[in-house]
This record gives sequence, C-alpha cells and structure tokens, in this order.
Amino acid sequence: MVKVIKKGLETSVQDYPGRIGTLNLGFPPSGPMDSWSFRLANVLVENEPGAAALECQFMGPTLKFNSDRIIAITGADMSPKIDGSPVPLWESLEVKKDQTLEMTFATVGARSYIAFSGGINTTPWLGSRSTFHKAGVGGIEGKAIQDGQIIPLNKSKSVAGRKVKKNSIPVMSTNKKWSVEVVKGPNDDWVDEKGHKMFLNSNWKLQSKSDRTGYRLEGPKWSFTEKATHKGLEHGTFPSNIIDQGYPVGAINLAGQTPIILVNDGPSMGGFIVPYTVPSASFWKLGQAKPGDSFNFVEISVEKAQTLRTEQTIICSEASLMSSKKESGLLHEAAAKKIEHIKIVDFDKEKMNEKIRNKMMEKRGMKNIKVRFFN
Repeated sequence: MVKVIKKGLETSVQDYPGRIGTLNLGFPPSGPMDSWSFRLANVLVENEPGAAALECQFMGPTLKFNSDRIIAITGADMSPKIDGSPVPLWESLEVKKDQTLEMTFATVGARSYIAFSGGINTTPWLGSRSTFHKAGVGGIEGKAIQDGQIIPLNKSKSVAGRKVKKNSIPVMSTNKKWSVEVVKGPNDDWVDEKGHKMFLNSNWKLQSKSDRTGYRLEGPKWSFTEKATHKGLEHGTFPSNIIDQGYPVGAINLAGQTPIILVNDGPSMGGFIVPYTVPSASFWKLGQAKPGDSFNFVEISVEKAQTLRTEQTIICSEASLMSSKKESGLLHEAAAKKIEHIKIVDFDKEKMNEKIRNKMMEKRGMKNIKVRFFN
C-alpha cells in the first residue's frame, strides 16, 4: 500500500482504454490523457499495459510506501525524488518500505504517470477503474486522490533497471507549439473551403478554461457553407448549430466561433457541428500541452490515423525496452555455469554400425524383429 502525504494538483487513478461501451449512456471512457506514456509506465513494471496507475496533472503528489515496491514514472518531468535523491524517468525503480516519493511542478510536458508493480487495486465501475471526476465515479471514491488516503495495490512481481529505448519515448514540445493530426468530419460539409484553409493554416491557443472534458481554443473566425447559413429552424440560430447528434471522442466541437476538443471526459452528444476529429493516437499531445501552448492541425486520412494507432500500440510493449537487470542476470548465470562433460557423437560411424547390425540380423533370420541397441 501507499499513503498519500500530498495529493498534488489533480492526481487520479486511471486505466487504459478506460470505460468502453458506455458513451451512449452518457459515461465517457475517461482513462489517461497520454496513453503512450501511461502504457509504457506499466510495461516497465511488468504490468499489463492498461493496468490502473496514477495520472498526475501539472504538479505531482508526495507518496509514502508501506512496503517494498517497483515503480516507474513516465510522461512530463516533475523532478521526482525518493527520500530527496533525484530519480530518472522512463525506468523501473525500487522503492523500499517507509521511503517517500516526492514530485513537483511539471517542467517539460503537463502530465506524469506513476505505475506500481502489481497495479492499483480499486473497485472497478462499469468495467473500469478510471476516475470520472464530474460524475464522481471510478478511482478512489470517484475523485482525485486526497491527503491521508491509502492507495491499495495488488501483489507485486518485477525488477528494477528496466529502461525504455530512447526512440520509443514520445518527444515533448519544448517551445509551447504542437503539431496535432486531425481527420476531417463528420460535419466538414458545413464549413466552406476558406474556413478549412483557415483552420489548417492557423495557430490555435489553448485557453486556461480547459480540462479533461474539453480543450477550448482561441483563434481566427470560421466561415461556413450555405448548408450552415440557410437551414431549418430545428438546427438552431448560429451557423455552427445543428440538431443534436452523437460526438466522437476527440471531436473538435464548434461552439459558435470557439473550437472545443472533446477529450477523455467529454460529452457524448450535443447541438454543435464537428468539422474535424483528433484521432486517438494523437491524444498524447493534447495530454502533454499546457494552457497558453498553441496547436497547428495537420489533416490525415482515416487509414493513416488507424496506422498511427497500430504503430503506437506496438511501441507500448516489451519491444520498446532495453535488456533488464533480470534478463542480464540470467544471461550471466548461464555463462557462468561450468561444463563438466561433453559427449561427441560421430554420426557417420553410427550409421555404419547400424548397417552392420542390420546385415547380421538378416543372416540370423531376425529381419522382422525390432531391436534397440544401447551403448
């Protein structure tokens, strides 16, 4: 178990892919904003990639360990320390009983992830341990962790010293600019050609009034097709209004002239158009962006988006790790074993002896008797 000394800004239990199959009931998937970093943290401690772990937003927690445990910290750099000594990211670490992990403000990136060997053992809700803050469900009592709480953990089995290869680590922006992939639709025909060019050739600033429900963007004004400006009254007054429809996760929801990216805890439906959608493989960039950062959007096909997701899933596996100490130890042990006896077999001689035996058996009338010879 782990005791929460300081909760951080908003640290919550999440799992991947979160709450699937309930969006039509009004419950979003939740789960980690940056599932790339999240899954690699779990792989480092030999959990399943989607096991429950902690997501730390902007400022990390201080945790005291009640037993020995292997952990891994990935994602944003929150200057983690164990008993005051700095520890690396993207590597499995051993924490002893009564030691304290302390994390501060994020310097590069926005969200950090802490995975514990064995995973967090909270009660699932609708098939997921992910916290959905606004409904007060999942995680620990449906909220971000609080000072004094105990985080329950499953039984542990892992080793320290497992590291992620450098080329498998997502590259965080250091200049506050992010290039984010988008897929056109489902309501792209409500925006005219001028509006599409404007969107794809502009910088969009992430507003401070953003959270795990939606990312509000600030930028130029949109222009619309005749379909949006000359429509039935049932669609509403403004060009971006539409009769209520279902929203995909990642929808860029156009509320008046304000684009809002509907992220992990976003609503399932509403009355605004969605000219573009951010694919799941690009969500990690949204998760690591801070208010004041700017996005420029790059249009890709649905097929390309699916390829990116497949490639990311492959990366979030053991294939992205360097050799662990456990593996190195086994190799060293095998090399150190003393070979006492070596038996060399001359197969040509063995075949010749077999022919001689067969001929002898034929002469003695034992052709149909099977005999096995032992040396």
